[in-house]
Amino acid sequence: MRTPRQAARIVVLSPDGSVFLFRENNVEVGIHWLPPGGGIDPGESPEECVRRELREETGWTDLAPQRLLCTWEHDFTYQGVPVRQHEHIYVTTGPRRDPVPEYPAARWQWLSPQALATLGEPLWPPLLPALLAAEPTTGPVHMGLVEQVIG
Repeated sequence: MRTPRQAARIVVLSPDGSVFLFRENNVEVGIHWLPPGGGIDPGESPEECVRRELREETGWTDLAPQRLLCTWEHDFTYQGVPVRQHEHIYVTTGPRRDPVPEYPAARWQWLSPQALATLGEPLWPPLLPALLAAEPTTGPVHMGLVEQVIG
C-alpha cells in the first residue's frame, strides 16, 4: 500500500532555453533530476505550492507559474514512507541566475536543451525535453501513472 501524496513543481526556463533542475538521490528510485517543488500543503493550491517551494528551494520570489505543462503520478519513498505522488508540473521563464537556497547542499544545474536531451540520468517528469519542445498551445499532457521512472 502506498500513501497518496499531492505535489507541484515548476520548470524554470532561462531566455536561452536552459532549464533549472536539482539532482536528487532517493532510496527507492536512485539518482534523478527534477524541477523545484514538493508536497502541496493542506488548503494550498498547486500554484501556491510552486511559488512557496521555489522560494524555499531557490530564494526566488519574482517568478510565477505561466502554464501547466503536465500532470503525472509515480511511486517513490518519501521520508521513509512509500507514496504514490500525483504532480502538477508548471513552466515559467526567468533569468539565468544562481539560487540562494535554504538548503545550500542541494545539487542544482542549469541544463541546455541539448544537455537535457542527452542527460543519461532519469528526469522527473519523464520525457521532459519532449514536453518542453511541444507547442504550448496543445495544452497540458496528462501522463497518468508512470510505473518506472528510472532506466
